[in-house]
Amino acid sequence: MSTTPVTLYFDATCPFAWVTSRWIKEVEAVRDIDVTFAPMSLAVLNEGKDIPAEYATKMEAAWGPALVAAAVYTKEPEKVDAFYTALGTRIHDHGEGGREGEGAYDDLITEVLEEVGLSTDYAAAAHSRGDDPEAWEPTLRSYQSTAIAKVGDDVGTPVVELDGRAFFGPVLTRVPRGEEAGKIFDAAVTLGSYEHFFELKKSRTEDPSAE
Repeated sequence: MSTTPVTLYFDATCPFAWVTSRWIKEVEAVRDIDVTFAPMSLAVLNEGKDIPAEYATKMEAAWGPALVAAAVYTKEPEKVDAFYTALGTRIHDHGEGGREGEGAYDDLITEVLEEVGLSTDYAAAAHSRGDDPEAWEPTLRSYQSTAIAKVGDDVGTPVVELDGRAFFGPVLTRVPRGEEAGKIFDAAVTLGSYEHFFELKKSRTEDPSAE
C-alpha cells in the first residue's frame, strides 16, 4: 500500500486539536502515513467575532504559542511535532492551559523549547506581532489562510488533510488507540475520498480528554 500524506493544522491551546493530533499519532503506529503538523490560529479565527470577554482573554494568550509554532514550522518543520507534543502535553494533559492575557504561556514556551532541543530564541516570536518585516504575525496569518482555504470559513481547529482532501475535524473527545485508531482513520479516508462528502455531525455531550 502507498503512504498516505496527512497534514494536521493545529492551535496548541485547542483541546479538540490536541485529541485529534494524539489520534493521528496512534495512527502512525498502525498505518503507513506521512504526517505533517502545521500551525493555524484560534486568535486569528476569532478576530471580529462576538465572543465572551473571558474567551477573548484566552485568545490573547493563544497568540504566543501559535506565533512560536509558525516560526518553528518555517525554520525547522521537522521539529514541529516534538514542539507541539511537548507543549500540548503541558497545556492539556498536565492542566497548565486555560491561561488568559498576552504572554500567558511565555514560561511554558521557553521550557518546552529547551526540552525538545530547539533554540530559546524562538520564544521571542510569541510577541512578534504587527506588519514589521521581522514579525511572525504575517507568516502565521498566511498559514491560517492556507488551512481555511482548504475547508471554508465556518470551521474551527483542527483542520485535517487526508490524502489531499481537507476537513474540519474529526472532532473526537477521546483518543482511539491501536487498531481502533487505524480503523477510524480508514473510515475518514474513505469518506474524504468521495468528492461530494461534506459533513457528518452530532451534538457533543462531553468535553475532550486525551487520557
